Amino acid sequence: MLSGRRLDLLDPTPVDVEIEDIAHGLAFVARWNGQTAGDHAYSVAEHSLLVTDLFCRLQPKAPVKWQLAALLHDAPEYVIGDMISPVKNAVGPGYDALDERLAAAIHIRFGLPAKIPVAVKKQIKKADKISAWMEATQIAGFTVPEADKFFGKVDPELIAEMKITLRPAPVVRADFTKKHAALMEQL
Repeated sequence: MLSGRRLDLLDPTPVDVEIEDIAHGLAFVARWNGQTAGDHAYSVAEHSLLVTDLFCRLQPKAPVKWQLAALLHDAPEYVIGDMISPVKNAVGPGYDALDERLAAAIHIRFGLPAKIPVAVKKQIKKADKISAWMEATQIAGFTVPEADKFFGKVDPELIAEMKITLRPAPVVRADFTKKHAALMEQL
């Protein structure tokens, strides 16, 4: 990793996880395989910030630790990349096992339980699907009916005044790191 840490992908440990490495990796990993409109890729870091905002709108009284879990929901992708669901399914259970081991190390590193409770995970997944709907309709060329079909209908009031803006990776990296620091301060 850029921090100098050596992360064993098959046996990751929390001591080898640094937020700067996560923020950097996620800021340079493109969602939608880079197939988005604009001059910059839409990164997993930017997506994670949006999911956190949506999670907080859905769960305004959520404890800070679950807001942090939302921010880190795709954190393993800083080293394994972002694969679309059909590819993940084709790779099989090995991908899921790798993702779970990395997620557990990341969670423990930042004071979260290795496994996020199912109820919380469902709420984060709901925010994740709303984010995907917004991404699909705002930057990936989907019509609203297409996005509704793939991701479910979205309450327009929930996303009122939320607009995706594609930004340079270093800016997104800094915002991701800043959001992480603010949440860690509140824990």
